[in-house]
Amino acid sequence: MMGTCHCTRCRKVGASVLVFVRKEDLEWIQGRDKVELYAPTPPYKYGRCFCGICGTSLGEILSQDESFPIAANTLDSEIEVRNSFHEFVCEKPAWYGICDEAKQYDGHPV
Repeated sequence: MMGTCHCTRCRKVGASVLVFVRKEDLEWIQGRDKVELYAPTPPYKYGRCFCGICGTSLGEILSQDESFPIAANTLDSEIEVRNSFHEFVCEKPAWYGICDEAKQYDGHPV
């Protein structure tokens, strides 16, 4: 599943398009020890992970949840999924136009 987050946190790190993965489908090959974590504050649920070497935003790749979002821009290969929702639309800046028919939510999708 893919979604776009418009919260101020995601916009600041330049990683607002997220792909949700299942924990059992993620296989670490290398680099896990290089991931840094920035802890969230309410109402946000997920910690922000980033590469400690280059600073690339990784989404919530260290989450222990059964599924979690990772930044779509970190994927090297093409993926089949397309955007299915927009969250935190209430925090979206006026200059950003939503140009698809995906569902919109003021906060996290229920």
